[in-house]
Amino acid sequence: MILRCSSCEKKFVVPDQAITAEGRIVQCGSCGNKWKQYPIKKTINKITSNIKINDNKTTSASITPKIKKKRKKVKKIREINLYSPEYLAKKHGITLNNVDTNNRSNSSKKVSFGFYNSLILFIFIFIALSRILYFFQDFIVLKLPFVEFYLDYFFESIKNIFEISKNLITSY
Repeated sequence: MILRCSSCEKKFVVPDQAITAEGRIVQCGSCGNKWKQYPIKKTINKITSNIKINDNKTTSASITPKIKKKRKKVKKIREINLYSPEYLAKKHGITLNNVDTNNRSNSSKKVSFGFYNSLILFIFIFIALSRILYFFQDFIVLKLPFVEFYLDYFFESIKNIFEISKNLITSY
């Protein structure tokens, strides 16, 4: 049996045995509206008995409820591929260069490290340069004495950064 809520028009499927001849209080699961539901056959008989029949014509045929059949939705198969060059050019204005991936030569191929590889390379170069600077620190100070303050400050900052990162890693 299909029930319809009178306030929100939501439909529910209920087994026929759940609604007895005396009726049953039903609550809408969507809006919370409550009403007393009688079986459909009983409600039709009650409606037809309350209607006055004029000119000895039966009106029960016009009162029968219409039951709509649910149509199965058939999923359409797309005729055009959403990623085809024709569709992208027509719908979005995107034009693609028609380049065969099999016929590419090595000279036209771009080489890219990517973000993380570039970051690792940058860190490696920074550590290598700082270690070289630390190794030649005494020699640089002998030749350029005014640089001593900047070198001490640089190495102290590196030690502070290392300690902060070490504390962060050990705390979590």
